[in-house]
Amino acid sequence: MSVDRHAMINRYKWYEIIAIYCGIAVFLTFVLAPFVEGFLVSLKPISQLFSSPYRFWPENGSFEAYYTMWDHVPGFARYIFNSFFISTIATVVVLCLVVPAAYAFARFEFKGRGVLLGAFLAVNMFSGAVLLIPLFRLMRSMGLLNTYFAMIVPGVAFLIPSAIWLLRTYMMRIPRELEEAAYVDGAGYFYTFRRVVLPLAMPGIAVVGITTFIGAYAQQFIFALTFNSKTEFMPLPIGLFAYFGRQEVIWNELMAASFVGITPAMIVIFFLQRYLVSGLTAGAVK
Repeated sequence: MSVDRHAMINRYKWYEIIAIYCGIAVFLTFVLAPFVEGFLVSLKPISQLFSSPYRFWPENGSFEAYYTMWDHVPGFARYIFNSFFISTIATVVVLCLVVPAAYAFARFEFKGRGVLLGAFLAVNMFSGAVLLIPLFRLMRSMGLLNTYFAMIVPGVAFLIPSAIWLLRTYMMRIPRELEEAAYVDGAGYFYTFRRVVLPLAMPGIAVVGITTFIGAYAQQFIFALTFNSKTEFMPLPIGLFAYFGRQEVIWNELMAASFVGITPAMIVIFFLQRYLVSGLTAGAVK
């Protein structure tokens, strides 16, 4: 039997490798350029932001905007806490509902399963703005306006469909033989789900949890703007919108506040990135 001496990593020619890296560089440029520019704007004095010709690199840049924006946005720490709290509760609720639902869709045959999955997928085609009026009437009838639940409930409703599809696909990769062996040994459905399926599905659950948290952190503006008018419940996007959009936009402080505001999400991603990578790559090699 002949052995291929060429490693898979060397299967590309030199010009193909250059083209691949150039493509990656272009992609990263488009993805990271807004963040780099936003960070540089936060370092510039306000007088340099509208100078002509425009200077990409700040002259005499400083972190002064990161200090002054705390005075210009009262309750800024409260807004960050509200965003983190809403996202955390929404993520926990989504996981509690999605994990058993995804397992049921992955393992059991029941009438209307395909139609229900299609309905879940169709939900993602609608923007939250389309349903604001019925959602507002629903929140008002339930007495949830001006509470955390006014932002958590609709957020959970819009995050569940994509989470079910993602986790269902992962659970379908778990071999059925493991569950059948547990059934032969006398284990019930719940015991098998808790002791066999859940440990194997943890990488997928971690991916769903991280993506749900990021989605909940990013979608708070439209729901909070419509369903909440109390300052103590405002998440970060509404807090910045309220104080930087009244008369003029102080762009360097707005960028500084934005970067500070996304810090909780970045911390979550940083500490859970190994679970994210393992979950995304699990099942790629058998």
